[in-house]
Amino acid sequence: MNDNPTTASFPTSKRNRVKRRHDRGSYDHASVFAVLDAGLLCHVAYTFDGQPYCTPTIHWREDDMLYWHGSSASRMLRHLRSGTPACLTVSHLDGLVLARSGFNHSANYRSAMCFGTARIIDEPEEKLKALAGVVDRFYPGRAATLRPISAQEAKATTVIGMRIDEASAKVRAKGVADDEEDYEHPVWAGVIPVSMVLGAVEPCPRLMPGMARPDYLSGYAEGARLDRALTEAQLAYEGED
Repeated sequence: MNDNPTTASFPTSKRNRVKRRHDRGSYDHASVFAVLDAGLLCHVAYTFDGQPYCTPTIHWREDDMLYWHGSSASRMLRHLRSGTPACLTVSHLDGLVLARSGFNHSANYRSAMCFGTARIIDEPEEKLKALAGVVDRFYPGRAATLRPISAQEAKATTVIGMRIDEASAKVRAKGVADDEEDYEHPVWAGVIPVSMVLGAVEPCPRLMPGMARPDYLSGYAEGARLDRALTEAQLAYEGED
């Protein structure tokens, strides 16, 4: 839980302050969480023994705490037992912006960058709660319907947690921004929207007879936008807590 839930924004420092196009930056919790919650895939960066690593993985959020997991066999993740500084980023591509000059071509996007100290979650009760969270955050209520996780499965999985100490969101959501004199240049310009859309479900061919698709998957309908489905799932997950 956030130590100070009345704080509306993350503190700013040289580490998280948006330097280029600072007008697109935000530091309030709502803006940062909106980007995090609309995504499933993140990239986590650390440095070990002078070597930088950046790992793509699935993340989930509880208040201002971020979680992700990996294999217990990972040499890199074992370095996290004592805690290490980390940076987790999530980004969404929302549009291709074609201007009348190469310099003014751009993209519409949403991004969030979070800083904190990553550590391995090895307290048994906290770890099991987190392992249920990675399911329920995306499919609220599903974990209780599954075969319980085995001791071997729990042992083989490393769960990492990071409280967000500092963070920023950066968003571009507008049309073409050409130089005034370029608007008379005879070339097509505009925005091509981009989104990830869900396809038709493919039921397992070995489903037991009569197994209907559960109601908690209603948001994941064919043709729905993934970012919106994920955001709705996060709201439902928070409502269960």
